[in-house]
Amino acid sequence: MAATALVFVFEGILPFLSPVRYRQMMSQMLGMSDGGLRTLGLLSMIVGLFALYLVR
Repeated sequence: MAATALVFVFEGILPFLSPVRYRQMMSQMLGMSDGGLRTLGLLSMIVGLFALYLVR
């Protein structure tokens, strides 16, 4: 449950700090191909796993 709560905290940082930039990012993501989104998701998971490894 704590990990899920942290996801919400981190996901909310950018829209809170810069809503205009967040909208720009989301509109750019709509134009990405499926492969591009998958690559972005994979990189995000790898960075997250690495960060988790460092913390633990």
